[in-house]
Amino acid sequence: MIKQLILAATIGLATLPALAVDIAVAPGEAYLRVTEGDKNILFVDVRDPVEIMFVGFADTVHVNVPFMLVDRSAWDEKRNVFRLYQNPDFIRQIQAELDRRGLGKDAEIITMCRSGSERGEPSAAFLRASGFPNARFVIDGFQGPAVKDGPQAGLRIRSGWQNSGLPWSGKMNPEKMYRTDRRP
Repeated sequence: MIKQLILAATIGLATLPALAVDIAVAPGEAYLRVTEGDKNILFVDVRDPVEIMFVGFADTVHVNVPFMLVDRSAWDEKRNVFRLYQNPDFIRQIQAELDRRGLGKDAEIITMCRSGSERGEPSAAFLRASGFPNARFVIDGFQGPAVKDGPQAGLRIRSGWQNSGLPWSGKMNPEKMYRTDRRP
């Protein structure tokens, strides 16, 4: 069943721009690559841990290292949300996770955010620009984009990790989560 889901998700690659295909990976493909024992991969959830707490977590990821963090002291009036800022230690924290696993900069780093577009793809592009040539991102991230029309407009119910039948939970794994009480 999982392999059929992966095939269906991979077909979605044909709809991506040519540049993105090189950097994109379907959710099912990421799942298989990690669970079937590819040891030269670091799978990173790049969401703010508070978002994970409310949306859900895929324990298949190796670690949570946020690409963007929420600044709860600054409000974005235009978007009506708290301001996000780039994690200033993102590259150092990714390198530390690679070192911890005995992996080099040439390892494949797969990032996953909520929808794939605002943090997933940008974090993979940032990693590539910072000397990690095999960084990629999960297409449609953990939940996928919001439905635009109809009675379910605004809900994230069509794609991404969570909606592809891949394992996830509402419970976080404290050993994998970004925690300021344990960061150097």
